[in-house]
Amino acid sequence: MKWDVMDVKPEKHLRLLIAFSDGTSGRVTFCDDHLTGVFAPLKNPEFFSKVFIDHGAVAWPGDIDLAPDAMYREIREKGKCVLG
Repeated sequence: MKWDVMDVKPEKHLRLLIAFSDGTSGRVTFCDDHLTGVFAPLKNPEFFSKVFIDHGAVAWPGDIDLAPDAMYREIREKGKCVLG
């Protein structure tokens, strides 16, 4: 699918640079207060840097993942995505 993530790189803490299969790319920034529950481990910079791609989605160890379609739409429309 066009919104499958092909590359993900952690930049500074709580920010990722993401590239999608259709060539769209942009930054995703997480708001610290949004990181609760299952997403709480992402507050740890060392854990956050362990980001990887799992079947076209952004993921971290422990079955933490983000659906790429919403990030893709926001990056296409605004050039960036803020989660929170």
